[in-house]
Parts: sequence; structure tokens; C-alpha cells
Amino acid sequence: MALCFQIPPYLIKSQFSPKPYNPQFAHRNPSNFPAICCNQSEGNDNPAANATEKQQKKISEQSSWESKDSEGKDYLYRLGAEADNMNIAVGARAGVIDDLFTGNFLGKDADIVFDYRQKATRTFEYLQGDYYIAPLFLDKVVCHIVKNYIAHHLNVKVPLILGVWGGKGQGKTFQTELIFQAMGVEPIIMSAGELESERAGEPGKLIRERYRTASQVVQNQGKMSCLVVNDIDAGLGRFGNTQMTVNNQIVVGTLMNLADNPTRVSTGQVWRETDITNRIPIIVTGNDFTTIYAPLVRDGRMDKFYWQPTQEDIVNIVQRMYEKDGITKDEVVTVVREFPNQALDFYGALRSRTYDRSILKWVNDAGGADNLGGRLLKQQKDGKLPVFTPPTQTVDALLEAGYDLIREQNLIMENKLSKEYMKNMED
Repeated sequence: MALCFQIPPYLIKSQFSPKPYNPQFAHRNPSNFPAICCNQSEGNDNPAANATEKQQKKISEQSSWESKDSEGKDYLYRLGAEADNMNIAVGARAGVIDDLFTGNFLGKDADIVFDYRQKATRTFEYLQGDYYIAPLFLDKVVCHIVKNYIAHHLNVKVPLILGVWGGKGQGKTFQTELIFQAMGVEPIIMSAGELESERAGEPGKLIRERYRTASQVVQNQGKMSCLVVNDIDAGLGRFGNTQMTVNNQIVVGTLMNLADNPTRVSTGQVWRETDITNRIPIIVTGNDFTTIYAPLVRDGRMDKFYWQPTQEDIVNIVQRMYEKDGITKDEVVTVVREFPNQALDFYGALRSRTYDRSILKWVNDAGGADNLGGRLLKQQKDGKLPVFTPPTQTVDALLEAGYDLIREQNLIMENKLSKEYMKNMED
């Protein structure tokens, strides 16, 4: 039911005009009078009209803002309920929308999801050169990654975690990085230092967030990704009388749960049936997996790989390392045989030690050690640093550097000064 009135303009008092009413403007056609209508409708008068009115209020037929999920929740509700939504792209960023709307003050970005756009993956652009990848190592890592990506096509139980373990300094991490670069994989890399926190539950949540981020790399960028945890036994291992913390237990439980349910990963948001995460392979490195909770390293959850490079692997890796210095493969064999039972990083330290004399000569050319800090930075800024000439590498120089490193190793093992300072300390 509707009731309408037509009111002459001279009866309407304007709050903006202080002048009194002038009768000469009172003669107006009634059709020009403003009309005030009161409309009262009951809820069941015309349901079809009400539905049409609601339909007209939609922003667009293709708008995702008003789309409903299976529970009737719209986009904004889901956006607020999910703290880790990686598909948020509703911010105003310069270059994405018109500059008129981004402005040129207080920064040009008004992006509510800036933290989610940070580069979390590793691309290994710094690895320049021709490095040697051990065939056995390559086969194991490639097989593990591919097997996890096609696990839904295989009628077998595929372990989610690959545990690469072995002696210190044998190139476990470096070899995996070379393989990732060769395969075009963009992994998310964590260290053992991130497996502990002053807040309980934080490292476990971090692992789940990194896992979901790797899944988003696969889904949004179309690139293969994986989660890597380096030196995991340093963070989760139990040595002697070390204490097991709550975060250690949560991290172990998180990794076990990921291995058992690799496509259902929660970081605190409301569970939905459509929230399926891509299966992401996990690679962990360490030195001694006997210190880790046994159910985590059991078969079915973790595929173990013991990496001990052969003599041929060591020679090929070191030869590629010294190739730019003009050292032949026969000379590399001589150096390797002179220092047996040494890790791969030992031969990298040899090359670094041979640079010491050249660096000291360069310091003297720069003016000596007195007030070197200020002069070095100033000369670097002005572009007046003296030219550094790398040393000429020879087998004799490498052997001399090797003997120095061996002597330092023996001094550490033989002179245990802690016993000298603490007479009552037991072995």
C-alpha cells in the first residue's frame, strides 16, 4: 500500500536560504510539486519482485566477491577466516591499477597482502659455473621428487620425506641445490635454527606454512617445488643429556602428520572439504639420524639415503672446482691422494688458504692495516680500491696450504684446553 502527497515548494523551508518566502514565485504547476510517498509492503506481497530486487544488487554476474561456498559463506568471510590465503589479490598496487588510484604520497603501494608476496623460494641464480653432480646423488633426489609428484598414479606407498645423511662437509646441501637448479625446482629451504622458538608451537606452524607456500608455488606459478630442512638432527636430535622441548615434540609430530596426510595441512583456518593441498616432497639433511625420534625415520615415512662420495666423485668435484685455475685432473688426483679421508669442504678450504698471501699484499697496497676500515669503505665508495690479483695456483701451493690445515686440525684434537682450565671435568 502506497500513500503519496504533493507539497508546494513554498511550504518547504530551506535550511540553506535565509531569505523569506516571495509570493511571486508561488504560482507553479501542481505537476512540478515535489512528491513524498510512503510505501508499506508486507513480506509476502510479491516474492518475485523481492527476488528481482536482490538480484539487481549484485556487483557483477562474474563477481567472486559475492560467490557462496557450500556453507553459504561469501568471499570476504572466507578471506577473514583464512590467515594463510595465498590467492589474495585485492590490493591496490602501482602498475596493476591506474596511477590515479595508487597516488604518489605515503608510498605508492596500498597492498593488504604485501607479506604474502614476499619471495620465499630459492632460485640459485648465484650458482654460476659448471659444477659436477654425482650420478648416484642425482638419481636418488630426482626419483624422490618425481615419485611424489606422480604418487596419485602409482599403486604403491610413496614416502614423503627423503633423508640424506652422511659425514660432515660432504656436499649434501650443495649437491641438492645443484640438482634443484638443473631441474628448475624452486624449493623452500629451512634450517635447524628455525625448529625452536620462545613460543610453543611456532616452529610447527612455520613448517606447515612453508609447506603450503610450496604448494602455492606449484599451483600459481606452475613450477615444481619442495620443502628442504638442512641439518635436521642439529635441531631435533637428542645428544647425551640434552632436553626434549615442547617445540621438538611438535615439530616431530608435524613432520609425521605431513608424511601421513600430505594433502590436508592446516595452519589454524577453518577446515573445508575443498581445501586440498598439493603433495610436496620434503628433503632433510643431517649427519646422524639415530638421534632423531625413531617413528619419524621409519620406512614408509622417510626414505633414507647415505651419501659417501667415492674417490671418483671427489676427484671430479674438486677438478671442476680448480678447473678455472688451470689445475689438471692428474694434479687434482695428486692432491686428493696426499690428503685422504678428508671431506669435500677440505679441498675448498685449500683453495681459499692459497689466497691469504695475495690478500695481505692487497691490504698493504691499500695503505696497510692502520685505519683500514674507514679507508677501505671510502676507497670502495670512490672506486679507488687497488686491483686485486689472484694468486697463481700450483700443486706445491695447494699442498702447503693442506699441511697447514692438517696441523690446525691436529692441534684442536690434541690440545684440549678445557681440561687444563677445568681440572675436575670428567671425560
